[in-house]
Amino acid sequence: MRTFDQNYIDGAFVPVTGEELVDIVDPATEEVVGQARLANRDDARRAVEAAMHAQPAFGGSVVAERIGLLERLRASMLAHADEILEATITEYGGLVARAQWVANYASQCFGDAARVLSTYAFERPVGGSTVVMAPVGVSALFAPWNSTAGTMASKLASAIAAGCATVIKPSELSPWQAHVVARAIHEAGLPPGVVNIVTGRGLDVGAEIGTHPGVTKLSFTGSTPTGKLIARGAVDTMKRVSLALTGKSASLLLNDADLNAAIPLALGAAFMNSGQACVAGTRLLVPRARTAEVVERIRSAVAALRVGDPRDPATTIGPMVSRAQYERVQHFIRRGIDQGATLIAGGEGRPDGLDRGWFVRPTVFADVRNDMDIAREEIFGPVLSVLPVDSEDEAIAVANDSPYGLQAYVFSTDADRARRVAARLQAGTVLINRVAPDLLAPFGGVKQSGVGREFGVRGMEAFLEPKTISAA
Repeated sequence: MRTFDQNYIDGAFVPVTGEELVDIVDPATEEVVGQARLANRDDARRAVEAAMHAQPAFGGSVVAERIGLLERLRASMLAHADEILEATITEYGGLVARAQWVANYASQCFGDAARVLSTYAFERPVGGSTVVMAPVGVSALFAPWNSTAGTMASKLASAIAAGCATVIKPSELSPWQAHVVARAIHEAGLPPGVVNIVTGRGLDVGAEIGTHPGVTKLSFTGSTPTGKLIARGAVDTMKRVSLALTGKSASLLLNDADLNAAIPLALGAAFMNSGQACVAGTRLLVPRARTAEVVERIRSAVAALRVGDPRDPATTIGPMVSRAQYERVQHFIRRGIDQGATLIAGGEGRPDGLDRGWFVRPTVFADVRNDMDIAREEIFGPVLSVLPVDSEDEAIAVANDSPYGLQAYVFSTDADRARRVAARLQAGTVLINRVAPDLLAPFGGVKQSGVGREFGVRGMEAFLEPKTISAA
């Protein structure tokens, strides 16, 4: 049993003063493997105050100093990669391959930010004036449970590069992952107060940080409803806000696609991270003339997927993070059946042979209409909807007929055609014949999938503000 009862504030691990205790449950076994004490508003205020105290000196630091800090963070995070991997698997059931990727990515973020920072022009002439890119100030970073270490690292790397002291609020579902990251940050030897970490609930810790007048910038990753609450709370003090929110990504299988290559990629997009990914391609748009063939290929491929122990490298679908998430996925599977979609793989309940753990059957529906719940709502589980379309124009229209626009996928053997289709899709990112992201390119959504961009130059600039200096 592991116990987590410390915040990381002002360069030190200090006792949490909140009274709420929560169990850490391994979702693959339903066994309690630890306990965490959640922070409260007092803890959050102390963290903000530490960041406010550190901001003047850190905001005035030189580029070379911040590059050095980023390089130390990169090395320290890499040194803790095995611990990040273990926490990721145990705490939310991340597959071993995914957990290894997250552990390496957490280190890579700091190296990428150092490279961006090394060539960035903080001063530039515009007209007859000089524009100076200045740190926006104390920044609050909110990380979700499905990629805690990676999101903490990605947001923090951009904030450090820009010269912003931070307060990080990881999800209350991921105290173990947050603690490992905090230890790695501490061992990198940053100035006290530059990074502060408090793990607590959004309704108290999140609300305190999100409305505190000492915080200038909010960067949140999570659901659209929560993002809207954060944005509303930020208005009174005019905080700068970046929101990476809900997705309902469409995968467009064009009529010239090579199915041997495209089907595995489309399934990989749909079921990545066991379906618990905001960028999961859970709507597959297929030319009606090829639907029967595509459905049979998918049925065969899904039957071969292995559901079970996330530590087994052969496993492709792990557990849902919690009972609540398991029940949510079951609800949407029932809605798909009730609304008339054709179930071609999976269905309700646990897979055969798994009577413990929050495992769901990888599920695929055919004959899905875009007005069905399974095509409209982010399920956050391994549920794929196949929607037949009669033309390229209809595929684009159906893909865009969504309140969300985070990511999209296009599969085609004609590169020029695929780029033309990508240009018409309402999404912040479009991946063509691939599912791996470009971690230096801007990432973020349109419509209700968010505001602002992360990664690379744009990610750093989210923590900067232009100041115009004009002289007579």
